[in-house]
Amino acid sequence: MTTHTPTTAPGPATSRLTSRTAVNTVVLIAALYTLLPALWLLLASTKNADALFGSDILSLGNFSLGHNLADLFTMEDGVYGRWYLNSLLYAVVGALVGSLISVAAGYAFDKYEFPHKEKLFGLVLTGVMVPPTVLALPLYLVASDIGLVNTFWAVFIPVLFNPFGVYLARLLSSGYVPNEVLEASRVDGAGELQTYLRVSLRMLGPGFVTVFLFQLTAIWNNFLLPMVMLSNQHLYPLSLGLYTWNSSATVSPEYYPLVVIGSLLAVVPLIVAFLTLQRYWKSGLTAGSVN
Repeated sequence: MTTHTPTTAPGPATSRLTSRTAVNTVVLIAALYTLLPALWLLLASTKNADALFGSDILSLGNFSLGHNLADLFTMEDGVYGRWYLNSLLYAVVGALVGSLISVAAGYAFDKYEFPHKEKLFGLVLTGVMVPPTVLALPLYLVASDIGLVNTFWAVFIPVLFNPFGVYLARLLSSGYVPNEVLEASRVDGAGELQTYLRVSLRMLGPGFVTVFLFQLTAIWNNFLLPMVMLSNQHLYPLSLGLYTWNSSATVSPEYYPLVVIGSLLAVVPLIVAFLTLQRYWKSGLTAGSVN
C-alpha cells in the first residue's frame, strides 16, 4: 500500500517574509532607477569635455569641478547667474502668489454658495485637463495684443493661475476646515475675511504647502511658455537658458560641461524646498482652530 505524505502549506510568517522581500525588491529597483541618473549627473559635473566625450566619467582623473564652476559663472558675462535669479523670481514668487490665489479660490468654492458655482467649477476642471502646450499660442497672442511679449510679465502672470491648485484646495478645504469652527468664529464677531486669514488659512497650512510645492515644481521646469514669450536672453529662466547652451554645444563642445554642471545646480532649489517644507505636511492640520 502506498502512503502519501501530506504537503505542508506555507505558514503566515513565510508568506509575510515573501511579500516583504518582493516589496523591498521593487522599492530597490525604483530607487536605483531614480538615483542612477542623478549619480551620473553628479559625476559628470566634475569632468571636463574630454572625459565626457571619452565616456571616462567613473575614473578618478580629469577632476574639473572648480574649473567647470568658474567657467559656468563667467561664460557670456555671467549670464547663468542671471538665469538662476530669473528662475527663482518666476518660481518662488509665482508659486507663492499663485498658491494664495488657488487656496482662496478653492476655499470659496467649498464654503460659499453663489450663482453657477458648480458650472464655474466645471470650467476649472476643464482647465485641469487642458495641456499647457495647447495654451502657449493663445497666451502669446493675448500677450502680443497688450504689449507684454518679451517682458517679465509675459511669463509671470500666466503661471499665477493654476486650475489643479484650485481643485486640490477645494478638496483640502472640505476635509480640513470644519464648518463648525467657521460658525464659532462668526459668532465671536469675526468677519469673513478675518475668519479666513486667522482661522481657515492656518488650518489649510499643510494644504497650502502642498499646492506651493506643486506650483514651484511646475514653474521651475516651465520651458515652452518662456520659449514662446521671450527673445531677450537676460529674461530667460534656467530651463530655456540651458537649452540654448545645449543647442550651441553641437557647434562649440566647450558648452557641454557647462550644461551638465548647470543642470546639477538647477535641481538644488527643488531639493531644498522639498526637504525644508516636508515637515509642514505632517504638522497639525487643525492648529488654526485654537486661538
